Amino acid sequence: MKTYTSTKDVFGHPRGLLYLFFAELWERFSFYGMRALLVLYMTKQLLFSDKMSFGIYATYMSLVYVTPLIGGMLADAILGFRKAIILGGILMALGHFFLTFETPLFFYSSLALIIIGNGFFKPNISSFVGVLYEDNDTRRDSGFTIFYMGINIGGALAPLLCAWLAEVFGWHYGFILAGIGMLIGLLVFRKGLQKEVFQDHGLIPNKSRYDEKKFGIKQGNLIVIGAFLAVPIFALIIKFYQFEHYLISIVTFFLILYSINILKKVTKNERKKLLVAVYFTILYTLFSAIFEQAGSSLTLFADRAVNLIRLNAAQTNSLNSGFIILLAIPFSLLWTYLSRKNRNPNSVIKFGAGLFFLGLGFVVFGMSAHQANEFAKTPMFYLILGTFVYTIGELCLSPIGLSKITELSPIKYSSFIMGVWFSANFFGHFFAGKIANLTTIKLGEPSVFSEGIFGSITELITGLSPNIIAIQSEDFQQLFSYVSVYANFGIISILLGITVILISNPIKKMMQNVC
Repeated sequence: MKTYTSTKDVFGHPRGLLYLFFAELWERFSFYGMRALLVLYMTKQLLFSDKMSFGIYATYMSLVYVTPLIGGMLADAILGFRKAIILGGILMALGHFFLTFETPLFFYSSLALIIIGNGFFKPNISSFVGVLYEDNDTRRDSGFTIFYMGINIGGALAPLLCAWLAEVFGWHYGFILAGIGMLIGLLVFRKGLQKEVFQDHGLIPNKSRYDEKKFGIKQGNLIVIGAFLAVPIFALIIKFYQFEHYLISIVTFFLILYSINILKKVTKNERKKLLVAVYFTILYTLFSAIFEQAGSSLTLFADRAVNLIRLNAAQTNSLNSGFIILLAIPFSLLWTYLSRKNRNPNSVIKFGAGLFFLGLGFVVFGMSAHQANEFAKTPMFYLILGTFVYTIGELCLSPIGLSKITELSPIKYSSFIMGVWFSANFFGHFFAGKIANLTTIKLGEPSVFSEGIFGSITELITGLSPNIIAIQSEDFQQLFSYVSVYANFGIISILLGITVILISNPIKKMMQNVC
């Protein structure tokens, strides 16, 4: 393993990382600022039911992570990283600004613009980070962890500022600030292009193909037109969120067919690595299904069942990102230190640890019910501690996954495989919506977590059972619906993490020279 440095390095990393760091920081500021407000905006301002809000949120967040598949393919074949990132940023900025118009047409169209824009922006800026490093560069994991910290600085600041503006001046001001954040991200990226910090990376891969005309229009321009024409299609999918399972089937079918096609074209060693990339994507899907209660059911849990101090429910979305800011550099240094000592756990074990700590964090949320007051409000300490614990899990898995996907992917298909990685969030958010809906179960309605082994787990971890809450107020019934789900899915995640660690050796062998 080698470390590559040059006079153009900044803090031991390629200079281009600095610009990608800040561009992604501001893009995530816009994304997480809007995300923190979305469910509360729907339930409090648009007066949607919890079930409808969870359905729209899950569909929106799922689509946000499936369009990178398309954006990655178009960048690989025609646009290149640079043009894809700029197009995506413009679409996302428009989406945030259009949310200020409180009509169904603008609401659904705004979400569609953000979905399409993210498809061009997200996979390509992440892949851009990967091409800054040579093969087998030991700085890669550290670089992606630093990049991941940029994501979470934006994610920490946005809920605090956007939620404060929304609460004091109105929802629309929070959305406007999110849009401004996206514009700043675009300006930073453009500045990096002007200073040529990316050298010859990210250019149009095939100029003749880009300029080739169809219907009298260059293919590159046709993609831009097609992006805008797709807005009403995605808007309708969000509006009729009840039929999202059909989209899941279509995307799954497409992914399987296209992935098989790629597997046929690559060498035997590349095929083994790609199969590991698929395995990591499946694990990330399971991780996301539980982790992405943040922004949906966890936001309402904080609003309704936590005794909040100084923060409102939307602002609690900054806790996770805040902890990542505190922990990202120590984790980055830890991986580098352990590498020098030849004791760095391989990435498969890190994935298992990520699932383990994720589950432990949700178990902490479940345990909060033991100290609920007479109004069924739990101490904020548990919300903070649980978030801290599952953030450790996130740092073990998500930035490492980003890094390994770039190493496991053949360069020719790197953006598409990165899109496959982000599709884990597509599937994860779909299942996260199903999990969130389980928290809407009321007393007297059948619940899988109130009887049998799951009921025993619920009572052991939360101290609550149907018999106990039957003699309490309705607020305790609502609390039970949250903590019973968190406790059981926490245990499931812990067991899954342990299993991944135990079977890590054969997976590691398939990765060959990738650590």
